[in-house]
Amino acid sequence: MSATHDTAALFTRFSTQTLPRERQLLAWRERVGHVVDVIPDKDVIARGFSGNIDLHAAGGLVFTEARTDALTLERSIARVSTDTRRDFAFHVYLEGETGNMSGVGARRSAAGSVRGIVALDLNQRFRIERPRCRVLTLFVPRAMLAAHVDDCDALHGRVVSHEAPLARIVFDHFDAVARELPSLERPDAIDTLDAAAQLLIATFAARPHALPVARIALQSAVKAQVKRYVETNLHEGDLTPTKVVDALGLKRATIYRWFEQEGGLGAYIRHRRLREAADELARFPNLQIADIAFGLGFKSASDFTRAFRRAFDASPQEMRLRALELLRATHGGHIMRMHVAGLEAARESG
Repeated sequence: MSATHDTAALFTRFSTQTLPRERQLLAWRERVGHVVDVIPDKDVIARGFSGNIDLHAAGGLVFTEARTDALTLERSIARVSTDTRRDFAFHVYLEGETGNMSGVGARRSAAGSVRGIVALDLNQRFRIERPRCRVLTLFVPRAMLAAHVDDCDALHGRVVSHEAPLARIVFDHFDAVARELPSLERPDAIDTLDAAAQLLIATFAARPHALPVARIALQSAVKAQVKRYVETNLHEGDLTPTKVVDALGLKRATIYRWFEQEGGLGAYIRHRRLREAADELARFPNLQIADIAFGLGFKSASDFTRAFRRAFDASPQEMRLRALELLRATHGGHIMRMHVAGLEAARESG
């Protein structure tokens, strides 16, 4: 799936699950055949092949999430010479391994099949015997990569193990991208895919911290990782800045500096708890304010009330009453609109 340069966002989904067993591998071959050849195997055709793929395209970048049984993929020199695919495909193996690659000019000392990230130049040949896996792929235009990486052709076939310093951030970020993309509007999808591309550039660059774009990408990805951890653990009473940086294995001084605009990581956690409390006050009008406070890690109802008033210029009870008034007004307006529409329909039919 080469990157598309259309202005509109695109989403497609394909699965072999509903097809006859003998058609499954061949159907998969047809589905991905515009980019890579799937080598047919009589045994696989006979027993069936499980494969599904979601594709998102926006802003010149293409992101896919695929789950497949074992298979063999190939871009031969004849194929490279007769099509126009020149992007780079970065494969992030969240489950399974990279498989055994040939035709990529790898050194004899290079690792074999590992869990990691692979860069493949679609302008060069390769063959991959790949085991069952879940792989996230980002197709990045060659020009975008060449603008930041010297001799990007040399990246072809390079593997970054999941144990590498930046790989953990990439894995976490890409897993989040796969979950979030389906619900994003086009501008946000473009920003998300662009951030993922910049993070890959940082991962494969010789000196990532020397690239301004790479530093920004790393900061963005790590801040997103921290925020996801905070959201997941928002109701844990022992959620503190120290616990966050220790759990994620991050440098405390760096994270604190990156959250300066939010008043620090501690202030960010407190703000998110108060914002969640405001939502719960409106959603659960019968839930005691003290229960909401304790459920979000506040030591007492009075501490919660003081913090809430400082943040929103209203007490929790005042905010709840105002939210209920707005809900009643909205609900009443909806009922009134339905009543007027009914009267108008009756007049037209009468």
